[in-house]
Amino acid sequence: MRRRATPSILAFALLGAAALPAAAQTYAEPDPSLQTQLETWFRQANARAPGIWGIAVADNQGRLMWGIQPTRPLIPASTVKLLTTGYARSVVGADARKTTRVMGSGQLDASGTWRGSWSLELNGDPTLEHRGAGTTSLTDLATQLATRGVRRLSGPLIVTSAEGAPEARFPSTWSVRHQGRVFAPPVGNLTIHDNLVSASVSPGAKTGQRAHLVGASPSGADLLFRVTAKTVSGKRSRLRVEPQGDGTYIVAGSIGIHSRTRGLVRAATDTRKVLAAMWQAALDRAGIEWNQTPALVAARTGPTVLAEIQSPVFDSIASEINRRSINLGAELMLRWAAGSDPTPGDRLTAHVQQVTGDYAGVRLVDGSGLSDQDRVSPYTFVSYLARFPLAPGGKNFPMLLPPNGSGTLWRLASGMPQRGILRAKTGTLGNVATLVGYLGRADGVLLISLMYNGSRVYAARQAQWRLLRLLGAEGVVIPSDSTDVDDHLGGEARE
Repeated sequence: MRRRATPSILAFALLGAAALPAAAQTYAEPDPSLQTQLETWFRQANARAPGIWGIAVADNQGRLMWGIQPTRPLIPASTVKLLTTGYARSVVGADARKTTRVMGSGQLDASGTWRGSWSLELNGDPTLEHRGAGTTSLTDLATQLATRGVRRLSGPLIVTSAEGAPEARFPSTWSVRHQGRVFAPPVGNLTIHDNLVSASVSPGAKTGQRAHLVGASPSGADLLFRVTAKTVSGKRSRLRVEPQGDGTYIVAGSIGIHSRTRGLVRAATDTRKVLAAMWQAALDRAGIEWNQTPALVAARTGPTVLAEIQSPVFDSIASEINRRSINLGAELMLRWAAGSDPTPGDRLTAHVQQVTGDYAGVRLVDGSGLSDQDRVSPYTFVSYLARFPLAPGGKNFPMLLPPNGSGTLWRLASGMPQRGILRAKTGTLGNVATLVGYLGRADGVLLISLMYNGSRVYAARQAQWRLLRLLGAEGVVIPSDSTDVDDHLGGEARE
């Protein structure tokens, strides 16, 4: 027999929302002290950040304990990434890897010259020359070629992919206002260095002189930048990066003569150009000469793998993507699972619906949450948190989310006894502040979904931090042992 919530709980839980889905109308016995804490907190939060709030707090089986409009679909922002993580992991597996290769048809002659065709095969590895932890490197590929005895390559760079088109484009589901920004690079199998370029610029010796390019990233990208910015008096700088039609960039504007070196980062406009520059640098380091003019191709002997590198395992990749909230990485995870499906968001939506049994509370068009077309309800989130650890691919799922004090949760380094009490994902847009995750307490794990859509994003986020510090002040570390999932992290098993 199901326990019914008290009228006070229901008044908050169903405020401004439709009834819960028939398959999910379960409630936990309310904790009076927790209820009082939540009600007091929300009155203060709503006063400081008026807007649309959606909240669901559930027990470890996904039974609603307290909520505000829990079934109202809202813009989730980057909390979508935890759903993408679950979907991709259920399809590809925790130990899956991405492979990058040098393929060749031909033979190596006595002088170390490769006689034949060759190509770089890129398959959407988000760690390829990644700027963070757990990277794979083109230098490793070039070193393998040198170990085989290759001393010279001829011919232009040919890029292929075993998993679709060898390209990267700005997703149509993202708002064009984000185009060119660091958090919204082009997405596709042709991914290198997070599909970003950066330049470091310092002032000239005198006012009126051209500024100096003192560094560029990735390796080899110094050939892609030209500086026209002038040195001016003072300390203020007004620098900008202007992409050119040929895949290069101009650093224009001004920099104060007393200014420190300034760094500028933007999304790459031509990832193939960036790849070519990095490949040239990698070959140089390996001592391999590359003549890019077309060469006579020897009789084909069939394609063979000349060099190969593999990414870290999926779980490692997903943990890094969630820790740093990398939009490109999340989109690549979604494509990894959805394959060539032209609407991978539909597959992600179907996965969440199947896990939760809630068909009205979710509609997703991308895997990162950068699209303002995404909608998820707070109740859908807590239902997913409860049920997915019991589903195929769900083992130790909470451990793929960053702990308090790490990544986007770095502000929660204080206020909780130790790291690991909270495992959660944040989401932030210009009108969105969300947080979804697991909170360990002595009386059991709470499943929390805090969603705010409105103009007072900073105030809403601060309110969310206050609640988590309040509820986690005497928290306990969330267990990682999957054998304890039924007691700590699971929901009701589904047939």
